[in-house]
Amino acid sequence: MAKRISLREFQQNLSMRLGSAQRGENSRALLGVASGHGDDSLWLFDLADSGEVAPLTTLTPAPLTKHWFAGLVNIRGALYSVVDFSALRGGEATPLNAEARLLLIGTRHGINSALLVNRTLGLLAPDSLTLVDAEVNKTSTTDAAWRGKRYVDGAGARWTRLRIPALLSDPAFLDVAEVAAISSGAKA
Repeated sequence: MAKRISLREFQQNLSMRLGSAQRGENSRALLGVASGHGDDSLWLFDLADSGEVAPLTTLTPAPLTKHWFAGLVNIRGALYSVVDFSALRGGEATPLNAEARLLLIGTRHGINSALLVNRTLGLLAPDSLTLVDAEVNKTSTTDAAWRGKRYVDGAGARWTRLRIPALLSDPAFLDVAEVAAISSGAKA
């Protein structure tokens, strides 16, 4: 029978491993997260780029923004913009429940940005995954440069690697203003 651990122990262990990755130790591990539903729901984040995982706290909505911009959140005195990662990719909005997590992805790159995901799934070793060559950047209508290579694990689950620096520099990701709302407001 598998050893059961508390959520607190899991988060502390994950936090320690994320910290060691930021210091350059064990940088080969990947963080697995679930975001959305279907074949495009499992994502891999390089620990060196992914920053910290935080529990979902109160989001402050921002008016006149795109539907995938979930709002702002204050984490230890710093404001982070929060993007619903599923909605960004054209999927359903992420449920705001106890499993939802904020992945603080931009801190290392000088951008206070977080991705809202359904839940974290733990750490995966790259050597436990098999590369699927033919499926890079072909799973969404966005076909964005931040979609990395696709992998399959031992159980047959398909994972997509997120290229965080590419996401943070993508003009579509950085442009959160809802143009239609702004133009219609100007006519009134």
